[in-house]
Amino acid sequence: MNEEKKILNIGFAITGSFCTHAKIKKVISDMKDNYNIFPVFSPNVCSLDSRFGKASDFITDIENITGNKGIYTIPEAEPIGPKKFLDVLVIAPCTGNTLAKLANGITDSAVLMAAKAHLRNELPLIISVSTNDAMGINFRNLGMLFNMKNIYFVPFGQDDYKKKHNSLVAHVELLPDTIEEALQGKQLQPVIQAPMC
Repeated sequence: MNEEKKILNIGFAITGSFCTHAKIKKVISDMKDNYNIFPVFSPNVCSLDSRFGKASDFITDIENITGNKGIYTIPEAEPIGPKKFLDVLVIAPCTGNTLAKLANGITDSAVLMAAKAHLRNELPLIISVSTNDAMGINFRNLGMLFNMKNIYFVPFGQDDYKKKHNSLVAHVELLPDTIEEALQGKQLQPVIQAPMC
């Protein structure tokens, strides 16, 4: 008898690295047929319009793609822990601000509460870094999170090593492979890959 593969529940927490939002939207669209995706939005994603688009349009697009209403507040995110309804939580993009707060146990947004609640269940949390200070003041936070149990990284590289020496951006196309490895308790390798074009 053939057993059908379980469709995983993936939390997809989105923070404000607005220049990567188009890529994130494509990745979510590519993943939607293989996972149940539940979006979680940071306050900046919800409220800030930028040269990359209107916040309300982006949120509507993500909710339409996933077929699920977003999680916007700390109280909405807290039940992720006790209800244990996520198999994996992804933070993509993960800004330097979110990276620093996560490394230092600060929980002041829906994204950070989702991470805290999910980690209590000892299940994979995947970080897709996107920040101009990853190899600057945030380098220590990156290192701290690398050494924490149940935290995995989407492989990353320098996105503009000539003009932005400290900037790192994840290769988001590797997110599905990162998820599959993390579910086996493994970090997808190599973590540091060639610079982004």
